Amino acid sequence: MKRPRIVVLDGYAGNPGDLSWEPMEALGNLTVYPRTAAEQTIARCTNADIVMTNKVRLDANVLSALPSLRFINVLATGVNVVDVAEARQRGIVVSNVPAYSSQAVAQMALAHLLNATTHVAHYVRQVRDGQWQNHPDYPCDRPIVELAGKRLGIVGLGHIGMSLAYMALGLQMQVLAYTSKPATLLPKGIEKRELDALFRESDFVSLHCPLCPETAGIVSRERLFSMKKGAILINTSRGGLIDEAALIDALECEHLGAACLDAITEEPPSATNPLLHAKHCLITPHIGWTSREARQRLMDVSVANLQAFLEGHPQNVVS
Repeated sequence: MKRPRIVVLDGYAGNPGDLSWEPMEALGNLTVYPRTAAEQTIARCTNADIVMTNKVRLDANVLSALPSLRFINVLATGVNVVDVAEARQRGIVVSNVPAYSSQAVAQMALAHLLNATTHVAHYVRQVRDGQWQNHPDYPCDRPIVELAGKRLGIVGLGHIGMSLAYMALGLQMQVLAYTSKPATLLPKGIEKRELDALFRESDFVSLHCPLCPETAGIVSRERLFSMKKGAILINTSRGGLIDEAALIDALECEHLGAACLDAITEEPPSATNPLLHAKHCLITPHIGWTSREARQRLMDVSVANLQAFLEGHPQNVVS
């Protein structure tokens, strides 16, 4: 049987050199590109049987130019980089890697929450700058907020959202959730809410839902300004969930206390992106999923997805 030609379009993101490609290489003729620009995609995928992508887009135009393509494995959980409907029409199987980074992303959301309420990074900088050494008391210019008893609203109670919920319960927080799960099946301590009520009632809101037509812009201007004054918004999912212009307005007028973002619409951002200069906007470079443990799981499941496809029983199929 002919060995399939496998092309990885942006391998550096998930494997900057500390993991092995050998298990995948054993299944076919493997070519790994560290990064691929949009204009290089078709040429690099020509005659490929299998393509793996993390953030390189495979839209209808690209797919129509790749008649040999049989299988796409998205090196992530979200599949918004692939035109899944077009792939289905062309008989191309699309799989993803669910739940590989649940603990890592939940940990990032919690880290943002802790930093925004205890200002650890700010105070570390102060000490380095000599402000404690030259202060007669304690230089506490940003208030420390206790989380116990505060309400954390979680939008999307999948693997990541549930992981964060258990972390929050361990901190004695109250947890509200917008979820399709029946209220009777939620773990003790988690209360179900409709989306508008969740935004109104929560002290903090953390987003853990996929980006799709139904969720694009789900954090609207109305919902942002319905939040409690001083509330904090956390997004470790996808930037397109938020009306970012409205978010900037809510930050600049200090209706919101902070926005903690590990994902934004423009990645990487241009130097003129207004989010970079918005008041109390704390941004990390979409790295919540990048723990070595999570990336190893990503690699392992991707190899398993590939092997299952080659054996005729594809798994984790989204198409």
